[in-house]
Amino acid sequence: MDRSTRKKLKSDKFAQEVGHTFEFVTEHRTDVIRYGSVAVAVLLIAGGVYFYQRHAAGVREDALAQALKIEDAKISPTPQPPNMTFATQQEQEAAWNKAFTDVATKYRGTQEGAIAGLYLGSRLADKGKIDESIKTLKDLIDSAPKDYAGLAKISLAEAYAGQGKMDEAKKLMQDVIDHPTILVSKEQAQIELASMLASSDPAAARKLLEPLRTARTAVSRAAITAGGKLPQAN
Repeated sequence: MDRSTRKKLKSDKFAQEVGHTFEFVTEHRTDVIRYGSVAVAVLLIAGGVYFYQRHAAGVREDALAQALKIEDAKISPTPQPPNMTFATQQEQEAAWNKAFTDVATKYRGTQEGAIAGLYLGSRLADKGKIDESIKTLKDLIDSAPKDYAGLAKISLAEAYAGQGKMDEAKKLMQDVIDHPTILVSKEQAQIELASMLASSDPAAARKLLEPLRTARTAVSRAAITAGGKLPQAN
């Protein structure tokens, strides 16, 4: 997920209504298809809602807000107020790692710590450090508030699917389907599982998607799109 997409997801006016999270992710899916991207996209929207709706500044909120500023910082040899700037990509990367690691570690078990942890898990996966990413996500599942634990389960399921561990992936996704949250709906989890099964078990994927084709508009569109990517039945 590139910087402009992340910024759009965090600042979009649509993010003010958390009940529309699934529709927003569905509409922007082509912009966020990447390893672990769905969970991160929902996370970013949730983070946007969180900052729109929470007006009381606190230590945890401020620490996460500062980390997010590093996420959106500019790379420039000269300062560019009001933007945060770094002279090199390496300097930004070092500051990013420290800021998000500090928040995830110091505030483990809180909403802010979970958001930072999910960012870290995604970044590790993007860099091909899958084992480290899995370790981070497992810890989040055990420690994060349930809404964010659900996001971690989706990311971990995607990691397992990428490794060919489909039994583990299906078990995690079924748990999300059985226990939907405000950030991850049952329908979203079903579509995600169908996407994971597309290559290995297209028949099972179709079975998951078929009932959703006549669901509410955004769900139906997503189900039809996902179904269109499945191999043709013989």
